[in-house]
Amino acid sequence: MKPMLFCGHHFDIQPLSDDTLLCISSPWLEHAKMHAKHKGHEAMHAEMVLILIVTLVIAQLVLVQWKQRHPKSYNLVTLFQMWVVPLYFTTKLHWWRFLVTWFIFSVVTAFISFRATRKPLDCTTPRFVYKWFLLLYKISYTTGIVGYTVVMFTLFGINLIFRVKPEEAMDFGISLLFYGLYYGVLGRDFAEMCADFMASTVGYYNASGMPTKHLSDSICAVCGQPILVDVSEEGIIENTYRLSCNHVFHEFCIRGWCIVGKKQTCPYCKEKVDLKRMFSNPWERPHVMYGQLLDWLRYLVAWQPIIIGLVQGINYILGLE
Repeated sequence: MKPMLFCGHHFDIQPLSDDTLLCISSPWLEHAKMHAKHKGHEAMHAEMVLILIVTLVIAQLVLVQWKQRHPKSYNLVTLFQMWVVPLYFTTKLHWWRFLVTWFIFSVVTAFISFRATRKPLDCTTPRFVYKWFLLLYKISYTTGIVGYTVVMFTLFGINLIFRVKPEEAMDFGISLLFYGLYYGVLGRDFAEMCADFMASTVGYYNASGMPTKHLSDSICAVCGQPILVDVSEEGIIENTYRLSCNHVFHEFCIRGWCIVGKKQTCPYCKEKVDLKRMFSNPWERPHVMYGQLLDWLRYLVAWQPIIIGLVQGINYILGLE
């Protein structure tokens, strides 16, 4: 081949071989093939995102209307979803530790719910039920706080001080956080159901009308038992609370009714309860906020998997997957 002059020097330009040309052009060919293969996927992804957004909005509207018009059926279906959906995924993933705790919780709560729905209602049952669910609520609250603390310590590297691997510390923290939130939500839902049954059976509360009994000043409308400690006195085991409507209740009963049972009205006259005034201690207010957080998480656990499955089904029918 004819030499070429460049900067006073002669260079011989040799033609490239077929193998060299193939090596140079192969990445470009593969890139072109990939673009040709995935041509139109951008529009498909945009359609999938649009379907997801529309489905989420419609599902939210339907759930809100259902909850407002038929709260009893909505709560029962949501409770069933909360109880079954995590069981399906954890069984599929072989999370035996969760399955053991779920089984123990189900057996104990089934026994408590059985006692709460019996007629005639034993005089000791309401306080027994509220004490159990209040204890469960406090355990789940503490477990969630510990789990969150462990996760934050791991993110800041404090776990290295105790020579704990980051993945082990994060797994432990997330597990505790999940257990606390899940059983907190599930326990409150069962407590709300038991609260309605017991209050209606006692007779001082009727969700749709007037109570069937007249409430005296010395009777707690939640459990139907006498109040032995005056509001102005300090009780040995528990105190007595007076609401803004002047009705008085046992401490465990009204706490279980408002915080655990998710009722924000007086069990007798249905007047709105000011929880901030009722629980003036700053250390008690986080329990109220934690209960509101559990109400929000209920939607994510119970209905979000159903909505995502519905979106995937729509995409499959339209041929987008």
